[in-house]
Amino acid sequence: MEVDFQQIEARKQILETTRSELKTHFVGIDETIDDLLDYIQIWYLMPEILSRPIIVNLWGMTGVGKTDLVRRLVKCLNFQDRFIEIELSHTEGSSWDSSVGSALNRNGISDGKPAIVLFDEIQRFNTLNSDGTPVQSSRFTDFWELLSDGKLSKRVKDDLDYYIQDYLYQQKNIKKRKERGEEDVDENPTMGFYEAQNLKSMLQLDGDISDIAEMSQMQMVEQIRQAKQKKKVYEPIDHSRTLIIISGNLDEAFAMATQIAESDVDADIFHAFTKKITLVDIKNALSKSFRPEQVARFGNIHLIYASLKKCDFEKLIEHEIDRIIKTTKEKFDVSVKIDRSINELVYRNGVFPVQGVRPVFSSLIDILETNLSKFLFTALLRRDRHIDINYDFVKSQINAQIGDRLEEIPFVGRIDKIRDSNLRETIVNISVHESGHAVAYMVLFGLAPLQLKSKLASSYAGGFTFPHQIYETKENLIRQIKIYLAGGLAEEIIFGDTLASVGRIHDREQATKIAIDYIRRYGFDAGFQANYTLEYGHSMEMKATDLDVEKMVTRMASATRELLSSHQSLLQELSWQLAATGSLAASEVAAIGIKYGVPVIVEAEGFLKIPAYNQLLTEPEH
Repeated sequence: MEVDFQQIEARKQILETTRSELKTHFVGIDETIDDLLDYIQIWYLMPEILSRPIIVNLWGMTGVGKTDLVRRLVKCLNFQDRFIEIELSHTEGSSWDSSVGSALNRNGISDGKPAIVLFDEIQRFNTLNSDGTPVQSSRFTDFWELLSDGKLSKRVKDDLDYYIQDYLYQQKNIKKRKERGEEDVDENPTMGFYEAQNLKSMLQLDGDISDIAEMSQMQMVEQIRQAKQKKKVYEPIDHSRTLIIISGNLDEAFAMATQIAESDVDADIFHAFTKKITLVDIKNALSKSFRPEQVARFGNIHLIYASLKKCDFEKLIEHEIDRIIKTTKEKFDVSVKIDRSINELVYRNGVFPVQGVRPVFSSLIDILETNLSKFLFTALLRRDRHIDINYDFVKSQINAQIGDRLEEIPFVGRIDKIRDSNLRETIVNISVHESGHAVAYMVLFGLAPLQLKSKLASSYAGGFTFPHQIYETKENLIRQIKIYLAGGLAEEIIFGDTLASVGRIHDREQATKIAIDYIRRYGFDAGFQANYTLEYGHSMEMKATDLDVEKMVTRMASATRELLSSHQSLLQELSWQLAATGSLAASEVAAIGIKYGVPVIVEAEGFLKIPAYNQLLTEPEH
C-alpha cells in the first residue's frame, strides 16, 4: 500500500484545528476532547489499515453535551455527508428502519468508505430486563454483528430474485398489451429513482442514481444476473473504516444523579464523585442491561464525562453573557455592560450539576435575555447607545442604567423563590435534624461534612449532610448507622420527644439496611456467621436474624443519644447557625466543632476515609 504522507500531514493539521475549535466551544471537557481525538486519530489519518471499526463509547449524565460533541466533531472533520445518527429501539414503528444495515444503506454509507455512525441513547436498547430476563425484540439485531467485526451480512438474494421475476412479469404484460393492439405501450420502461437507489446499494454500482434510473428494466436484469454470477453481491459489507460512536446515560454508574438535591449540591463535590467513576463501574452498569458477550462488544474505549466543576459553570455563564453582549452590539449598535451580580444570579438559579448545561441556557434566557429586550427597546426609543445592567439582591430587582434614566424590573429567580418559600419553622426543624447528622459525623470520623444544608430549592422542605467516601469496615458500618440515627434523635434532644418529626423515615431505612447487611450478609455478628441473603436453593430462614437486627439498631440508638447529649452545646450552636444561613461550608462547620473541643479536619472532595492498613501490616520477623 502506497502511503500519501502529504495527505496524512494535512489531516493531522485538521485534527489539531478540530481540537482547538472543540475546546473553544465546550467548557470543562478538555480531557474528554483530547482522549476522543487521540482514539480516532488512526481512523482519520489512515483508515485503509483498519481491519475492524474503531468503537468509542461516551458515557455521562443528561445534558453534558455528548451528542453535541459528536455533531461538532463531524462538522469540523467535514463528514456531514458521511454521518448518520441512529437511536436504537425495541418499539415497532419508532423509525423507518428495523435494522442497522437498512439505515446505513438508506443513508448511502455502505460502500466501505470512511464514515461516522452515532448510536445515541444506547441504554434504551437494553437486552435484559431489570430482573435479568431477556428482552424480546427482533429489531436492530444486526447491531451486535456490526460491533463484532464491522461486517454486516447481505440479505439480498431474495430481493434480487424478486426484481428479476418482477421485471420478467412486466415484460410479459407488455407483450400481451401489444398483442391486444393497445397503443402507447412502452416496450423498454426505465427503472425509476426508488428502484435505482435500492439496486445501486445492493449491487454496489458506480454510476449516478440518475443514470441508473434511466436504464431499461431488461438492462438492469442483465446487471443483476452478472452480479449474481460473480458472487460478490452476497459477500458481507465491510464497515472496518466506519467510526462507531456509542453514547448513553447509565443511571447505575451515575447513581448520585438521582440521590441528591439537584440544584443545591456543590458542583465541585459532585464533580469529585463523578470523577471517580471508572471503566469497571461502566462495565458493571452495562452488565445489568446487556448480556456478557454484548458488553464485551462495546470494547474498552470508554470516555466518561465527569460533571462540571463550579469554575466550569462560571466560565460557561461568562462565555454566554459575552455572546449576548456581542450579538446586541452587532445587531443594534448598543453597548451593554453586565455586572457580576447577574452572573451570580444566573448561577444560583441555573446551575443543576446533575442536569449539565441545559438549565444554564434556560436561566440566561429567563434572567438576562428576556429583560435585556425590554431595556433595549427603551434604549432604541431614546437613542441611547449604552446600557449598564446589575441585580440588587436586597431589593430583588434588575436595574438598568440607560443614559440618565434608571429602569427597574422586580425579579426573583425561580429557584430562589422556591428556596424562600419554605416556612421558617420548617427550616429550623431541618437545621436541627441535619446538625444531628453533622455532629455524629464529626465526632465519629473527625471530619467536617463537605456540605451542610437545611434550605433547599424543593417543593418539599429538606436538607442534607454531604459526607465523604467511607471505606466500609465493621467499625465504619456501625458509625454510619449512628450517623443515620442522629438526625431524628437530635430533634428529640432539642425539641422533646413529642415534637420530633417524621423526617427520620429515610434515615431509619438506611440504618436498618446497614444493620441487616452487617448481620445477614457480612457475618460481623458472632452469632450468625452464614450468609442469610442467598437465594435459589441456597436461601436460609432470614427471620432467625430479625431479633438480632432489632437489638443492634436499639443499641446504636441508645449510644447515639448518649453521644449527642454529651455534645449538646455543639449541637445547639451548629443548629442555630445553620438555621440562620440555610447552608454551611465544611470550614464553617469545622470551626464550630473545634470551638467545642471536637478535633475536626477539613478534607477536599473525593477524599476516601480508609483505615491505615499499610501501617498495620508489619514486615515479618526472620
